[in-house]
Amino acid sequence: MFGWAFDNESKPNLDILSEVRLFKGLNKVLLRRLLIELFEKEYHAGEIIFSEGDKGKALYVVMSGVVNIVKKDGPGDKVLASLGPGSYFGELALINESPRFAAAVAVEETYLLIMYKSYFDNLIKGNSRISSRVLLNLAECLSGYISSRNVKDAFPRDISG
Repeated sequence: MFGWAFDNESKPNLDILSEVRLFKGLNKVLLRRLLIELFEKEYHAGEIIFSEGDKGKALYVVMSGVVNIVKKDGPGDKVLASLGPGSYFGELALINESPRFAAAVAVEETYLLIMYKSYFDNLIKGNSRISSRVLLNLAECLSGYISSRNVKDAFPRDISG
């Protein structure tokens, strides 16, 4: 039924997932199990993934393309980060469904894997090997955000320079 997650075509996805800081410490078997459950979506250049103020519902992993994280700044927008393959964003939605701090916009054709909060909640209840590692990594990331002095530190894989 989910043979695609185990074939050679999924290897690039598996390789990228293994580099995602949120999933560090998960072996290939656990990453494959995770990959089966993540939703895939392609966005076109200029397409809004979510808007500032939207209710947070999911974590996004950039598999290809570029996503800008954009904050309203007076009459215009300020790009906080440009995220490429292996980056993730929206992780606070896994903790609660508070409004989004900023918008996310595809800069070019972009392929994302999406982990919805409902799946994450089920993961916590049903797969302690994956969820305990992801929760530990998430706590590590969140503590880094709290201790960081500027927003750029919150996006360690920012490709904008």
